[in-house]
Amino acid sequence: MYRAFLVDKDIIKNDIHFSEGCTSCHKGNPKAWDRKIAHKGLVSRPSKSLSTCETCHEDVVKKFKNSLHFTTAGQREGVKGRFSAQELKVFDNKVFEASCRSCHASCGDCHVSSPPIGGVKMGLIKGHRFVKRDEGKTCGLCHGGRVYPEFTGEYGGSADIHYQKGMICVDCHKKKELHGDGVLYKSMKEIKDRPRCINCHKIGENDSEKAMEAHMMHKDTLSCYACHSSSPYRNCYNCHLGKGAESKPGFFLGVNPRDKKTFTTLRLIPTVRKTFKSAGIEMEHYDRLPNYWDTAPHNIRKRTDRTRSCDACHKERRDYLTSDIIIKDGSKANVEIIFKKNK
Repeated sequence: MYRAFLVDKDIIKNDIHFSEGCTSCHKGNPKAWDRKIAHKGLVSRPSKSLSTCETCHEDVVKKFKNSLHFTTAGQREGVKGRFSAQELKVFDNKVFEASCRSCHASCGDCHVSSPPIGGVKMGLIKGHRFVKRDEGKTCGLCHGGRVYPEFTGEYGGSADIHYQKGMICVDCHKKKELHGDGVLYKSMKEIKDRPRCINCHKIGENDSEKAMEAHMMHKDTLSCYACHSSSPYRNCYNCHLGKGAESKPGFFLGVNPRDKKTFTTLRLIPTVRKTFKSAGIEMEHYDRLPNYWDTAPHNIRKRTDRTRSCDACHKERRDYLTSDIIIKDGSKANVEIIFKKNK
């Protein structure tokens, strides 16, 4: 056994995944003592091909193949409305498969070894143990740009009350959502059984008279986050293909671009006019979609500036997205979601 070998004997003896030896997943030559010969044909990330895990976990893999975690279809769906038919073909061939799809998750990325994020890899989750979950390394690494640091309070502001109460991601996001249910969804918005605040917090349950009145008055016009998101959340700016984006904290309230009937928290999505220019895509229909989209910040608190005083919204009109603060040279569709004083 090599000195740098990371799997100890106890793991090998107690974990069924090692019952057929390392080469059942990693290939290579198990009989060779020379390192170069032993590693010839070695597969460093076996689960990159789902067929590796499918051998034993056929039912799970069959559904996971169509999951948003694996297809990353949500990224394509979110931007395709800006393209002409020809531009979408270029995007699919030159950008989506080469760039967006590189972020998709395989089984091992959650259960064995963390995936490389921005060129940085954290290595094995627990010494090559196969784990059901390890919150910081399974959810936190991939969702560490926005969701997880907002949830834990690392991005600034208060931690989410659910986190402070000891809850973790899978208390709301169940296995069926993470592994998929076999349906090929275009985006998470199509999933009917996504977590909803009212699944646990029924209107009228444990409400004071004041809270009851506010909830009944706003239940069809405001999202829960509009009042209960506690602090600025991360927004990204100036995304160009291969050059990344910069982030800044911000808090925006505006019209939900998906239904135009509700007021909610909005997050700036950094698709600028020149984002895909280096791939030959001008985005012929750029102005069809806004730059701000409805978002669910994971920094929920029972008490916020907006729950303490109605004046924050109804008199001071604080945090509303207005024509004065929308990004320069943004989409013309932004005007449809900004706050209008006569409403």
